[in-house]
Amino acid sequence: MGDIDLQLDDLRAQFRAEIEGVGDMEVLKDLRVKYLGKKGQVTSLLKSLGKLPAEERPQAGKVINDLKEELESILSDRCAVAEEEALTAMELRDFVDVTQPGRGRPAGGVHPVMQVMYDAAEILAGLGFSVALGPEIEDDFHNFEALNIPPHHPARDMQDTFYFDDGKLLRTHTSPVQIRSMLSMGAPIRVACPGKVYRRDSDPTHSPMFHQIEGLLVEEDVSIGDLKGCLETMISAIFARPLKARYRASYFPFTEPSMEVDIECIACSGENPGCRICKGTGWLEIGGMGMVHPNVLRAGGIDPEKFNGFAWGMGLDRIAMLKYDLRDLRPLFEGDLSYLLSGRNR
Repeated sequence: MGDIDLQLDDLRAQFRAEIEGVGDMEVLKDLRVKYLGKKGQVTSLLKSLGKLPAEERPQAGKVINDLKEELESILSDRCAVAEEEALTAMELRDFVDVTQPGRGRPAGGVHPVMQVMYDAAEILAGLGFSVALGPEIEDDFHNFEALNIPPHHPARDMQDTFYFDDGKLLRTHTSPVQIRSMLSMGAPIRVACPGKVYRRDSDPTHSPMFHQIEGLLVEEDVSIGDLKGCLETMISAIFARPLKARYRASYFPFTEPSMEVDIECIACSGENPGCRICKGTGWLEIGGMGMVHPNVLRAGGIDPEKFNGFAWGMGLDRIAMLKYDLRDLRPLFEGDLSYLLSGRNR
């Protein structure tokens, strides 16, 4: 037993020297293999018990197993400390202060046409109008007939229409929403109808898909003065300054009398003969308007003997071009984010 005791004391001292100050998990795993693995030094001593006399084997096996448990305990404690230290270091390295506000993502921008649409709807809400929406795929009744445009009416040639095989069509204006609103809500009524419309047209100032906003007010004893006041209030608010307006007689089958409205040039106010926006005229056409035709009121289920009203419509794309000083409409719809977000369109 004397030789075994000496070997165990040397092995214990060697182990303690090697593990002193070790905090790396990989080094600790190597020490476990070196001393306690299948070919480790403690394991080799256990395997050598067969060479001892039979009467010495029990006592020798006990002291070797005691050393094995001692080394296992020391390794386990040191691994636990090393693991805790590693977790602490990782937490410090990857520290996240959950009390700080999130960085978030870069905010996008509102499309110029949609911004004008939102502005107009908000202004009209202040005048008592509610927003009404409707389908973009329409039928002939709501898009034409209910608006006093029967089959073969020459006004249909003014709106080159996209038709489907089943007779449905892409709406050419948002006026069908006015019909649907009158049929569902009756009178009195104040609605603003923004949305996409479609016509076979494409050039620097026209697109086959464009945006309109129309207004409809039907009450008792409504006058053209009410119409002018409403429209001029909205336009001045959109452009953030008072603008003069002039009215020219025109024709629309759904209003009578009908007019077109021009506003003073937002760039030169008529003072620059070489202005590229108004071409020196001093005026810009922005839309059409008029008193609602009695036939349209009847189609909407409203008695024209009791109620009358006005309606107007304008292209939001053109308003956006004017407000943001654009020369060409098409870049607004080509999906070029670098253009839309660069500020060149403002």
